[in-house]
Amino acid sequence: MWIVIDGYNLIRRSPRLSLLDRRDMEEGREALLTALAAYRRLKGHRITVIFDGWERGGISEQVKLTAGLQVVFSRRGERADQAILRCVEKAPSGAIVVTSDRALANEVARTGALVLSTEEFHERLDRVLQERDGGEFQKDDESSPESSGPRRLKGPARRPSKQAKRRMTTLKRL
Repeated sequence: MWIVIDGYNLIRRSPRLSLLDRRDMEEGREALLTALAAYRRLKGHRITVIFDGWERGGISEQVKLTAGLQVVFSRRGERADQAILRCVEKAPSGAIVVTSDRALANEVARTGALVLSTEEFHERLDRVLQERDGGEFQKDDESSPESSGPRRLKGPARRPSKQAKRRMTTLKRL
């Protein structure tokens, strides 16, 4: 599985990372890359993080490998969105793009790649990292509703579409 992340979009929508980003942009990026490197070690997914080089980027796109992550800074005058699209168009099947930018999400969906909101990905990332640290979520058996027997469903079952099934299957592996 290949996860392509809109770096600044994820940082600025995360409560913890956005605080670091406001204090120092480099600190926010480093905190994100540290968390993603730990996630990659646990899950084994290929992860590419793309940052916007619109104002301060180099003449050409800068790509580096950091702790097993591919980190990309778009070139000066180019938005991260354009670099993400270019990246995903090369291998759309099996790619998941993490962004909450609606325009980018629509364009990515047209390529055939899946889109995951930054909030949903951040939730999954935190859960996996907490489980690694031994802080597994406790299942509260007492909070389950009491029932006297099997629940009877009314009406025909609603089957998910092929696209919804593909999304569910892919997200289970995250």
